[in-house]
Amino acid sequence: MSFKQAFAAGGLMLLGVFGSTFALADSGTAIDVSARDSLNSFYALDPAHKELAAKAAGMLVFPRITKGGVGIAGEHGEGLLQIGGKTVGYYSITAASVGLTIGVAQRSEIVMFMTQVALDKFVQSKGWTVGAETGIAVVSKGAGGKYDSKTLQKPILGFVYGEKGLIGDLSLEGSKITKIDK
Repeated sequence: MSFKQAFAAGGLMLLGVFGSTFALADSGTAIDVSARDSLNSFYALDPAHKELAAKAAGMLVFPRITKGGVGIAGEHGEGLLQIGGKTVGYYSITAASVGLTIGVAQRSEIVMFMTQVALDKFVQSKGWTVGAETGIAVVSKGAGGKYDSKTLQKPILGFVYGEKGLIGDLSLEGSKITKIDK
């Protein structure tokens, strides 16, 4: 397969995956149910997660993020922000990358804002991009690992878990999180 063919196939795959994702966007109620189930799975991985979540100023929960592509990749998911265990808003997460990517996979993510300052900065943003400047510490892929006291000093903690599917990915990317109306 030539580069042009692979590029075109990747674009069509991306269009199919994300076209259907956007067309079938979840309602607020569906996101609430998925987030509750996702949190229960997250807490089951390690009981300490629930204690940590109770200390967080706020928490983003993305129950299902789909990523796919061939050469060009994209990802999309919808989730919610909880403060004090109550849903205060709905958010989407999107990213695109160009690199050595092939396949389709899904995962869940939780982002805990451990300080009020970090939460306020997120809430006041018009679109928050995950990157080095956000000070996020990805605790562990699979979310079953232990965190140390140095990690717990970070203002934002990220957990990735529940990976399903196959994707080979060697790309640099930043996920953008944007508030949505539901």
